[in-house]
Amino acid sequence: MGDLVLLAELTVRHTRRHMPTRRVALDHAYLPMTGAGHGGLLLSAVVSEFLPALDEEQIELFPRLLDDARRGLSVPRLALRYRLQTDVHGLDRSRHRVLGEDGYVIVELDVHGAAVPQVLGAVLAVSTMGRTSRDAAVDAIRNVVANRFRMPDGVRLRRLVYGTPQEAVPLAGTHWTKGRPPQELEWAGVPSERRWAMEVLGLRGGMELDRDDISRRFRRLLRDAHPDHGGARAEAAERIAELTEARDVLIGIAASAAPAAGD
Repeated sequence: MGDLVLLAELTVRHTRRHMPTRRVALDHAYLPMTGAGHGGLLLSAVVSEFLPALDEEQIELFPRLLDDARRGLSVPRLALRYRLQTDVHGLDRSRHRVLGEDGYVIVELDVHGAAVPQVLGAVLAVSTMGRTSRDAAVDAIRNVVANRFRMPDGVRLRRLVYGTPQEAVPLAGTHWTKGRPPQELEWAGVPSERRWAMEVLGLRGGMELDRDDISRRFRRLLRDAHPDHGGARAEAAERIAELTEARDVLIGIAASAAPAAGD
């Protein structure tokens, strides 16, 4: 098995599928539009994959949002019923890439998150580009909207249901061997939803899930988040919702793993 070559990357941060808030931020984008144009390929593939899942109103509003992106978006703002922002604290991560792998070009799409944030992440990435690249990127996405996008011959599509292992981002054009850095080894094989919930409650990757421990951690962090105990009042509701969801996720996992009575 040979090395991987990073050809393009888009990392989107967003609230989780079942959270009551709707927030999206751009984490990282490496989207070359010249030469082979792998950046345009990735943007087109992301929008092609996720745009059909938007509702009719969102699809109708999307071309107008693209026009705004061509001129440059101001953030924070509302778009497609989501809040676009720069703060990534507490947000889930979806990472989409184009890779050179063993002689093939692979479009790798992280499909564990909701669809709208991925489309919005692509638009946010476009708005950060220089004018020439921005125009080319908008045109590439408009081809998707007009149903004119076709995956190039010889390009393979890979969908990742549980997210992408979070290696450190390499410098553009460099190589790295497959595998995770040491700090990621403890999370090997842990689905992204479970990892997020464990990290929110301060659990490490190799720790067993115990219902009583989960509840104790939840109560302690809930107390710390409350404004009466020093928590930031403006962020308290969102933090409490995040803690509550993490607790519910982990208790559900712990319950499903517990042996049935009599076993």
